[in-house]
Amino acid sequence: MSFGDDAEIEEIRRRKLMELQQKILQEQEAIEAQKRAEMQRQAVLRRILTPEARQRLANIKMVKPEFAAQLETQLIQLVQRGLLQIPIDDEQLKEILRRLQAGKKDIQIRRI
Repeated sequence: MSFGDDAEIEEIRRRKLMELQQKILQEQEAIEAQKRAEMQRQAVLRRILTPEARQRLANIKMVKPEFAAQLETQLIQLVQRGLLQIPIDDEQLKEILRRLQAGKKDIQIRRI
């Protein structure tokens, strides 16, 4: 191997290292952006929900995290559109949940 080959290999290593560092930096920025968005989302929820309603939502989140995330998004959108008055109390949240459950059909599997 000549000195030129070593220089080429070193250049390739340097570029790969730079690419890896850039990728790590982008991933860290994406994580930070997600954290900021979640913090903003939680701040909005604290503003629009009473403590009791927030507790109910936290309980739902422990059991069904995907459903709770969808519910949070819907609540925020409904308030932004002026379709719900704030603060949303526990009784209102229960009624919203009942309406959501009424829209779903109960599927039962029977074994024969």
